[in-house]
Amino acid sequence: MGLPLKPLAAFALLREFKAISGESASLAVAGSGELAGALRRELARAGDAGALVPGWKGAIGLVWVQAGPLSDAGRTELRAANAERVPIVAVVVGSATGGGAAAGQRLPYVLATDHVPVGPGEPFPVREIALAVGRRLGERSSGLAARLPTLREGICDSLVKNAAKRNAMIGSAIPVPGADLPVLALTQVRLVLRIAHAYGEPVDTKRLPELLGVVVGGLGLRGIARQFAGSLGPAWLVKGAVAYGGTRAIGEAAIRYFERRTPVEPSSAPPSPSAG
Repeated sequence: MGLPLKPLAAFALLREFKAISGESASLAVAGSGELAGALRRELARAGDAGALVPGWKGAIGLVWVQAGPLSDAGRTELRAANAERVPIVAVVVGSATGGGAAAGQRLPYVLATDHVPVGPGEPFPVREIALAVGRRLGERSSGLAARLPTLREGICDSLVKNAAKRNAMIGSAIPVPGADLPVLALTQVRLVLRIAHAYGEPVDTKRLPELLGVVVGGLGLRGIARQFAGSLGPAWLVKGAVAYGGTRAIGEAAIRYFERRTPVEPSSAPPSPSAG
């Protein structure tokens, strides 16, 4: 059986990601003035401060920091960003006095799942913020991870989870044996390329051996699924589970591989936001 991902498709992906690597993705961090500035400084540690901007126009996403009641100006900004389809993540900082933002406060124009609460006196939960940004932006978040190492772990985790869920649905939905292989392989290859991009690796023809390893690994996992389908439960369930687990394994292996190639930057303790 031939490889499910043809060489021309692999080269097309490499060209696409090479173009993406040259783009300059930026993330807006706005809201409560001093806190928004503090979060921008925290996210910029050991990274490119130019990737963080105060205004959402031209940015691929918006992180809104809120402490206390939302002002009319803030509501107008969130409404305008939402109208322009800018993905929004809300970081809600609680107040030790009880007069500010409550832990369960929900901001308008922000999905309930895209709120990150911060208790009084607690440091910014950078990993949770990165996970939320990765969920909201999807594959586009890899460019931010390349420029902002503080977001890299959470964004890569989101990339792996999203790809694994997508392949689980594909694997369980396509009944014809082998028909799902090209789609599953393509998702896995895109995942490895996105992780490479997130770690600032050049995306070029040197990635071909790694892509070949992804495709061959995927073929082996699908072979396991076909062998056990029907004996461990419904075929669609087994295929979906193997597609999910295999994609997660490939993504996590890629993260470990690129982590070893990336020098570790010294970090300092994150600041604790205060609601005043």
